[in-house]
Amino acid sequence: MIMRKTRIFGFLLVLMLIVVAACSNSDDKDSTKEAANGDTASDANKAEDNTSPSGKLVIYTGRDEEMVQGVIDQFNEKYPDIQVEFLTMGAQQILERLRGEKANPQADFWWGGTQSALMVGANEDLLHAWQPSFIDTIDTNYKDKEGRWFGEMLLPEVIMINSDLLTKETGPQDWDDLLDPKWKDQILIRGVLASGTMRTIYSSMIVRQGADTPDKGYDWLLKLDANTKEYTQDPNALYLKLTRQEGAVSLWNLQDILLKKYTTDYPFDYIYPKSGAPILVDGVAVVNNAKNLENAKLFVEFLFEKDMVTKLANDYYQIPTRSDIDQASMPEWYQELDLKTFDIDWQLMAEKEAEWMEHWDTNIKGSGK
Repeated sequence: MIMRKTRIFGFLLVLMLIVVAACSNSDDKDSTKEAANGDTASDANKAEDNTSPSGKLVIYTGRDEEMVQGVIDQFNEKYPDIQVEFLTMGAQQILERLRGEKANPQADFWWGGTQSALMVGANEDLLHAWQPSFIDTIDTNYKDKEGRWFGEMLLPEVIMINSDLLTKETGPQDWDDLLDPKWKDQILIRGVLASGTMRTIYSSMIVRQGADTPDKGYDWLLKLDANTKEYTQDPNALYLKLTRQEGAVSLWNLQDILLKKYTTDYPFDYIYPKSGAPILVDGVAVVNNAKNLENAKLFVEFLFEKDMVTKLANDYYQIPTRSDIDQASMPEWYQELDLKTFDIDWQLMAEKEAEWMEHWDTNIKGSGK
């Protein structure tokens, strides 16, 4: 009887030891599993922290193609995994394209739009509202109050001359001088309707004559039309014809004139009108409902970095809107500028530009001869 109890006790003792060992092994496995999971989570977090932005970025731009490619190359040095594509066209063409694609945007970023065009785009809900890091460095006159567009640079619209034919002293000194019969068939104009720059110049001439009624402005543009030899298809055609001396005078933005003057063999120079120039705010915007929204925002932040702003001023003759740039770092031509302007109601121009330009195209263009 005692032997039997001893065997039962021994059996129970062995069974307990087996159960304890099993539990111990299970705990060890759970601990090992938790440790492994912890390492995996840690590795995942590290990987997430080190992940570079990637994907696509599609840009519609009215800027110089060489400059655009140069900035994109530098952007890709910082963000190599973002594939950037761009299409070059006039500011008005960009606006019309964004309108057509509103239900299914194909672009993420609008780079190079006139203030009037950007205001129209904002009013038509084509642009994304946000607040970039540099927002407080941009004057209120150079940005949308809701953060839908931001002025990148200022573009004085000036009188352009062929410097082989004219000098700053012998060319037209002010806007009204362009109406003098001596300049008949000496003026070449880039096609107006497709160009944000030309639409702004022509609309500002209407405002300059008195915005209460456009009739005086229409009359001024009719007289300019009488002296205009040709409306060229695009800027390149304008540059070539002016270089070939098919005309001696044009109207254009200061940046492009300086670019051609100092970086090419084009014989161009400019005359800053005595009464002042319309100073166009040329800006940027993220497209509303963009497919690559975060990449577009990254590009905007990159474009407005202080070093990039200074580089674009030195290399591409841009007049920045950012107000906190060290003036000593800016080029000599910039420090010599006297940006005299005349009052322009930009909101009125944005509202009336389409109407005015349609009237010009239908009733004035080619009628002054």
